[in-house]
Amino acid sequence: MIILDTHIWLWWVNQDSAFLKPLWLEMIGQADEVGVSAISLFEVAWLQQHGRIQLPCELNEWFEKALAGSGISLRPLTPAIAKLAVSLTDYHSDPQDRIIIATAIAHDGGIISVDKKFPYYPELENRLIT
Repeated sequence: MIILDTHIWLWWVNQDSAFLKPLWLEMIGQADEVGVSAISLFEVAWLQQHGRIQLPCELNEWFEKALAGSGISLRPLTPAIAKLAVSLTDYHSDPQDRIIIATAIAHDGGIISVDKKFPYYPELENRLIT
């Protein structure tokens, strides 16, 4: 399994290949399952609400396309993921990113992200696809 960080998910669904590395495209294409953390729904809605991103369609329509229409699975926030997220090494104060990292670890998967702080996490050793 590969977990996509929110921006990677946005670029993938919106087919914004200018930002997607060929390695990422290859890894996503070869993965048995590709998922996003449920917290990424919040992040997309928040980014759109605050004018940080523009979606090509209405938010609910984009969510439908970005999940069922893309084959990307939605990974729920579980008690185990919440516990893991708060116990991670303290490199990142953003709780959403901590939940995304914990989701990848809990599902024993890789993670694709452009976040500059992710490489500092020892918990992501051999998981972070850069």
